[in-house]
Amino acid sequence: MPSFDPDTIRCDFPILERLIYLDNAATSLSPRQVIEAQVTAEYNYRANVGRGIHRLSRMATHQYQEARETLKKFLGGEHGTLSFTKNTTESANIVAQGIHWKKTDRIVTVLQDHHSNLLPWYRLKNDGLIEDIDAVTTVSGILDPAEIETCITRNTRLVALGHASNVFGTIAPVKEIADICKDKEVLLHIDGAQTAPHLPLELEKIGCDYFSFSGHKMLGPMGTGGLWISPDVSGDDVPVPLCAGGGMVQSVRGTTFATVDGPGRYEAGTPNVIGAIGLAEAAQYLTRLGMKNVADHSAALARRMIEGLAEIPGVRVYTPADAPLIGTVSFTVDGVHPHEVAYLLDEAAGIMVRSGEHCCQPLMHALCLNGGTVRASAYCYNTEDDVDLLIATTEEIAGMVK
Repeated sequence: MPSFDPDTIRCDFPILERLIYLDNAATSLSPRQVIEAQVTAEYNYRANVGRGIHRLSRMATHQYQEARETLKKFLGGEHGTLSFTKNTTESANIVAQGIHWKKTDRIVTVLQDHHSNLLPWYRLKNDGLIEDIDAVTTVSGILDPAEIETCITRNTRLVALGHASNVFGTIAPVKEIADICKDKEVLLHIDGAQTAPHLPLELEKIGCDYFSFSGHKMLGPMGTGGLWISPDVSGDDVPVPLCAGGGMVQSVRGTTFATVDGPGRYEAGTPNVIGAIGLAEAAQYLTRLGMKNVADHSAALARRMIEGLAEIPGVRVYTPADAPLIGTVSFTVDGVHPHEVAYLLDEAAGIMVRSGEHCCQPLMHALCLNGGTVRASAYCYNTEDDVDLLIATTEEIAGMVK
């Protein structure tokens, strides 16, 4: 197993000399290796891909395709199709807008999920393209596969769920859910925004049909991400492209056109070549650390946060301690708005956390949390000292309102 030392890792993130960064569920930092890979590409082979014969275009095309293969290997999906997108949101919308839906189709969603894995499906219902949405209404952070199975009807076409909650930090049992979907002949879309950064993945073993993820949460550049489509997806379940234009077209005759085969059909226009190269370097960086190491480290820090915060009078922790976790913990402080807590953590100790509804308004409404929560999310470069200072400073804040 690769060696893993957070103190050594931190050397690749100079900003950590000045602050404690615990907002990784929103956006992670990028190590110098990712930034240098992009700068090298800008200086040495900035060119469009797949169109030019000159050496710069050939080099850029090679690096771009190599980046794609690196990401497929990282995700454990080497036999599937991996298209580069801007982020998880765009990927989910490609699936939502690209499938040939029937008006009798139904979709199963999970109420606790991020808006990006709810609104694309809600829009289908609102536009009259499908019959209805069936929502699993759990608000505990723990998803029981039986709840998914109960919601599936004979008209269910797709189940869409988050692999991990961006509020609770809990991990869903996606393999069991995928098995249910296969048995019921229902498609499965997984929002992997929170798990691609934290967990070792084997998409082909999980058995999902679509997997969406973002680069900016896994040490990569902003505006990068991907949509993975299983090799088992065929026919009307293969999404048509969201955009049409240059790069995705094979031939044009009159007003009709045919798209290229493979991932390029979803990458109309000039792609983010430099970003893809940076994202591949981020995947290689994480691979060198060992994703099992990253997963264990993040989960250990989350449990340390839960234990410490739960002991503070006036602090309520919403992340369950007895569930599989990534590095994310949500909590509130009685009498202090989450935004105030976040501001005070920054001002008092230079601790960066997220506060508010976390793009999960249906969940927050169900929990009767008008101001949302404070969310602290740890990653590979965070330490026990970071967590202990968060706990100590939160205790001081809670003590101010006694």
